[in-house]
Amino acid sequence: MRFFIVAILALAASALPPRHAAGAPASYAVARLPTPMFNIPDFPRIFGGSDGATLETDRCGQIRQLEFVALPGTVFRIEGSVADAPVPVYRVTTEDYPYPSRTGYFIDGRLVNLTSEKPQQRQRNLPPRREVIDRLLQAQGSIYVWGGNIRSGIPELRELYSPKKPTAPETTARWELRGVDCSGLLYEATDGYTPRNTSALLHFGSGVPIAGRSDEEIMRAVKPLDLIVWDGHVLIILDRNRVIESYLDCSGEGGGVRVRPLRNVLEGLRPKREALDAWPTGGGKGTKGFVIRRWHEGQ
Repeated sequence: MRFFIVAILALAASALPPRHAAGAPASYAVARLPTPMFNIPDFPRIFGGSDGATLETDRCGQIRQLEFVALPGTVFRIEGSVADAPVPVYRVTTEDYPYPSRTGYFIDGRLVNLTSEKPQQRQRNLPPRREVIDRLLQAQGSIYVWGGNIRSGIPELRELYSPKKPTAPETTARWELRGVDCSGLLYEATDGYTPRNTSALLHFGSGVPIAGRSDEEIMRAVKPLDLIVWDGHVLIILDRNRVIESYLDCSGEGGGVRVRPLRNVLEGLRPKREALDAWPTGGGKGTKGFVIRRWHEGQ
């Protein structure tokens, strides 16, 4: 039932384009602040709900409608505007998140600048290896946020969707989307250079041959920033002894960013997943394997 309601809301996106300050129809928008992109257009339902002070979350405390947070400078193509929304809401697509959606993607128009001319895409510059590692380590202790890739969050969300009563510190952090998910940890550390989802990280860079190798052989073969990845999760290798990840824990502890011994990770994977040289074509979440991808060859 919920899917049909979401679908109806998505179809309410008007074919009439918005207009920017100069009065001409706007075909594009550029993020001027970190801009969350959702898969439903009903933002007050997410931020506030029926009592104006409740976040819509799943049993693990996650806002599953959040897809990712677009970095400043991200370019959106405006596909339509949502009729009867209390604030400007646009249905959009973006090259920074080129993944299919059944319901579409939506942003709050107050976080972007509109233009009728196609802007240049956000520049992607790969930081040096040491800088990426330092940023990853600085994220230790951040909470897990589904779709999150800004560990400091977006304080403006509490102004745009102000809770109608005081919220607990943990709720405040989640209201501001203050945290990262597994691929979001890497996305933030690289200034948005890497793909945003694990489905794309499976094929990012080049494969490290690991099929049939022992844990010791794999540990000798890896380099800093190699990725241990399967469809649904990624861990980032810091060196031949350690990895870092943002993990989801629904048991009550909440998960978040932690450093673990590489040996323990490999030993834990062995009973569940097979080491593969490449992810199989058409392989999805049911594929019981993992790959290691090398993408940063710099110093």
